[in-house]
Amino acid sequence: MFEGHAPFKPRYILPDYAKFLQQGSAYLELAAAQNMDEALNALTIIYHHVPSVTNIPVYLGQLDEILMPYVADLDEATIYQKLKLFWIMLDRTLPDAFMHVNIGPSDNVICRTILKVDAELKQVAPNLTFMYDPEITPDELLQVATTNICECNKPHIGNYPIHAQSYDAQGFGIVSCYNSLPLAGGANTLVRLNLKEVAQRAGNSEDFFANTLPHYCKLMYELIETRAKFLHEESNFFDSFLVKEGLIEEARFAPMFAIYGMAEAVNTLLNKEELTDIALDRANSQYGHNKSANKLGHRISAALDQIVKSTPVTYGYYGRALLHAQGGISLDQGVTPGVRIPYGSEPNPVAHIQALAEHHQYYTSGISEILTIDKSVKSNPQAMYQLCKGALSLGFREFSANVAGNDLIRVTGYMIKLSDIAAFKTQGSRTNTTGLGAEAAENTGILNRKPRVASHEQSPCYIK
Repeated sequence: MFEGHAPFKPRYILPDYAKFLQQGSAYLELAAAQNMDEALNALTIIYHHVPSVTNIPVYLGQLDEILMPYVADLDEATIYQKLKLFWIMLDRTLPDAFMHVNIGPSDNVICRTILKVDAELKQVAPNLTFMYDPEITPDELLQVATTNICECNKPHIGNYPIHAQSYDAQGFGIVSCYNSLPLAGGANTLVRLNLKEVAQRAGNSEDFFANTLPHYCKLMYELIETRAKFLHEESNFFDSFLVKEGLIEEARFAPMFAIYGMAEAVNTLLNKEELTDIALDRANSQYGHNKSANKLGHRISAALDQIVKSTPVTYGYYGRALLHAQGGISLDQGVTPGVRIPYGSEPNPVAHIQALAEHHQYYTSGISEILTIDKSVKSNPQAMYQLCKGALSLGFREFSANVAGNDLIRVTGYMIKLSDIAAFKTQGSRTNTTGLGAEAAENTGILNRKPRVASHEQSPCYIK
């Protein structure tokens, strides 16, 4: 992921912005915020001092939670105007689609206003995750969020209870595309394992599990240790004011052990097995469509989970790396991101969710599918709501969807505008990530995703 062997800053950083607003910053010569204007101004300043792999912050905070103490007697119209200007400022001064805001699961005026503003502006940045907790979040508020998806393909819907139970009481955040990481910490590095290539080097499935997969995982850990050692021991990053003022803690950074190419790995291994029932119907024997293929994928995820949870690292979250289903990059050709189903071969949305749900329990630091839904859902947003609730009830950590016909779409998890891609070659773009999206469209087939009708194949589409 282009970090080299000697990174001088962590890949992803999640400062404790609530603490920052409460105490101010000696380094930035800022007093504690006393009202909404001061809070928004302070956040605008600190964002420019939070590095990441992109040189732009990937985490802007759990904004409703950190801003609610400053609402005071402001009316909704005033809050709306302030947050709308703040949202525009973010897109214009930090134009990078990996920049990420979290809201929810509680129902509050900041959360609802951000959802309203985001649907109106339909900006590439910032990315947005709405946390849903069935014990806390009103269903009506979830419906607002899923209706937003119909309008602009945002936000992600995060399964708050599943994420929260993976971390300690200090909490977590969703950053960049859909990466879940410890709050006041982050990811010191991300290393990717191409499961397609691992499967091609295995003699068969048993050789894959017994020898080939463990071998390449060992090499992953060697790279993790090399990168982390330089960052933590030689780079001097952890002497920064972010550490000295208690906004991040060195012990809360973890390596992301990332995989991709699950679909191709499964299909490769099945081909090597030459199973009779697979050979009878090759079109329906592939990953995402066949129970045996899907079970093999689940077995691979479980094996990776066991390796990651049992392998110590020198610089990790409680001494461990975090398993991640990586969303792919624009240079990946002939290989599918994470554990996703290859573009253009997606089944109906219900079968799609059922095929992938079992994977989600294993990928603590993030896993996401992107369902591509026919534009007819705009006239029936309740179908999107039911699809989302069904996916979360089956254990999805993140629910994400693209609705055909929207200009703003998801690539691997970050957002681009189709109109920006069309103009990119002749006009360029003011948004950093448009180039990545244009490259992904050309190299990886993201525009070949098959829109499916959300409520035609199975009624009702709520998954029980």
